[in-house]
Amino acid sequence: MCGIIGYSGKRAAMPVLISGLKKLEYRGYDSAGVALATDNGMLIKKQSGKVAGLAELVTTDPQHEQLSNAHCGIAHTRWATHGPPTTDNAHPHQGPLGKIVIVHNGIIENHNALRERFKAEGNVFKSQTDTEVLAHLIEAHYEGDLLEAVTKSLTEVVGTYGVTCMAADEPGVLVVARSGSPIVIGLGEDETIVASDAAAIITYTRQAIYLDDNDIARIEGSQVDIHSLGLGAVTRKQTEIDWSTDAAEKGGYDHYMLKEIYEQPEAIKNTMRGRLDTHRGTALLSGLNLSPRELVDIQRLLIVGCGTSMNAGLIGEYAVEDFAGIPAEVEQAAEFRYRNPIVGRGDMVLAISQSGETADTLAAVREAVEKGSLVAALVNVVGSTIARETGRGIYLHAGPEISVASTKAFTSQVSVLLMVALKLARANRLSREQGTIISREIERIPELVELVLKTNDQIEEVAKHYASYDNCFYIGRGYMYPVALEGALKLKEISYIHAEAYHSAELKHGPIALLEASMPVIAMLNKGPGQDKSLSNAAECKARSAPILGVITEGDEEARSACDHVIEIPDCPHYTSVIPATVALQLFAYHVAKIRGCAIDQPRNLAKSVTVE
Repeated sequence: MCGIIGYSGKRAAMPVLISGLKKLEYRGYDSAGVALATDNGMLIKKQSGKVAGLAELVTTDPQHEQLSNAHCGIAHTRWATHGPPTTDNAHPHQGPLGKIVIVHNGIIENHNALRERFKAEGNVFKSQTDTEVLAHLIEAHYEGDLLEAVTKSLTEVVGTYGVTCMAADEPGVLVVARSGSPIVIGLGEDETIVASDAAAIITYTRQAIYLDDNDIARIEGSQVDIHSLGLGAVTRKQTEIDWSTDAAEKGGYDHYMLKEIYEQPEAIKNTMRGRLDTHRGTALLSGLNLSPRELVDIQRLLIVGCGTSMNAGLIGEYAVEDFAGIPAEVEQAAEFRYRNPIVGRGDMVLAISQSGETADTLAAVREAVEKGSLVAALVNVVGSTIARETGRGIYLHAGPEISVASTKAFTSQVSVLLMVALKLARANRLSREQGTIISREIERIPELVELVLKTNDQIEEVAKHYASYDNCFYIGRGYMYPVALEGALKLKEISYIHAEAYHSAELKHGPIALLEASMPVIAMLNKGPGQDKSLSNAAECKARSAPILGVITEGDEEARSACDHVIEIPDCPHYTSVIPATVALQLFAYHVAKIRGCAIDQPRNLAKSVTVE
């Protein structure tokens, strides 16, 4: 969840490290720090707050010249786990003698036992973090060889980690290691950059190596030596990052989120490119690596994910059962791991994760593999851990998503899930003619999104009527229930309004007690199965003085008359209407948050990639 950047090479390290931290801000954090190997030993500067404050601190520091001349360093943005977001708890952390400096993502689960051991030996700790404990452990093993010290230390560690270390006695050397938390090594000319995310390195290189779990690497300039704990030297595949620096910039928009909302037509086109065969009425998903015989043998689809990805999975559940007649279930990934799930012959587990690094989803993947299941992944990041460990699946190709609140990744996930449902359906009961109709409707999705984006100004006007509320309900049924869940999630993430989503029929089983004039209801009332029931539910809300904002099909006057305000989406089948409806709610949430003056791209307490459980 935190961000790591490290540099070893010929150029000044400080600008690379600060630039890298800025590229990692989207992941969510509450403090930042940097350590550099200088002629006078290790210099560390850190503070709670934003990277801009750290950059100013370094620039105005009396030791600025030494800091600027350093050619090796590490830096970090921290999302608080152990201890509050204070300067003392910010990374980097040192060992008791100051010989070892470390930045770390993940959680050291046995840190309390290690801390007590070192306290008994007289060590003094300056922070409440588990990371400082690891720094003490590495320094205890250090005898002049940083790689050896880190290797020995990690054999005593229980938990997850992505670490980058330096030693005062080995200036120019970085040692990095990973287990459950991503590390990417960027290969440049006479230099190497390490990071927790490719976004931090693409300014300097697109050539990268992604470490596997239990890998540890020694880096000095352009020299990279990789080992696997207990197995000795190993070789890891070099890959090319397939997106440009421009893709990670705002491009004239006020916020990354708005830019990414507007990128959705192109992102969805990229997701679908070459994957729809409207002539045969099917989808071409070669990444699944399944023959027609194997597709027929799939008797049940289990979808696992968290947050937005789980909401996308719920739409996939409806589509798979509707199109293919195959039972589908969606499970929160952490629950899947810990409840000893029943996975049998004929089941396929589909793991959904935008980052491909979500800790709970990765754990679910490993549990499914352990139980002998056929496992596939739906991710957006090439080379991510989930993609590599499943070995089969579908890349979104949606491009980098910088805003913490997911937009284009969600709609791309849903687009792929519709294609998965179509593929399974054609392998089972769906005729070519029916498949052609569905595939052509899926093909229209980018056009539908374009039409919604043209109503941005109207949605902004509607948002002005709802920005002052502190609570609201979202309701929907059928395919629109997951859309309600996603809409409520977006609003609460970026505007801090308490928003809850319910199946429309569930509202009167308790939540209706909260309805009054100060509790607006955002109701999914567009055309589709169950619309008449949803209109009745909206009427029940209105009878209790709740303001009604309806998401309706363009030109539907009956639905309009049931609402105080409306957002219109294009007329389309219920299974594709989920995407334009979602985009409309994304814009609504964005404008509400902007009116309220919220930090839209970096909401408080949130992180983009949740790499701890």
